[in-house]
Amino acid sequence: ANEQQLDEYMAQSLMLVTALTPHIGYDNAALAAKWAYENNASLKHAVTTLGFLNAADYDKLVIPVNMLSP
Repeated sequence: ANEQQLDEYMAQSLMLVTALTPHIGYDNAALAAKWAYENNASLKHAVTTLGFLNAADYDKLVIPVNMLSP
């Protein structure tokens, strides 16, 4: 598998928003996902642009492998 391509797909996935909801709230998470979708941007770009989190905090909170187990 092409790990770089998989990482790019993951970065563009809006499902990552579920990891942010406990930290930025449902309404802000929904707004960020909508903004990312409408602007063809990553969720990380949306969250940082909207001022909900900085990039370092986003990276600490959004770890896709942690979303694989209950």
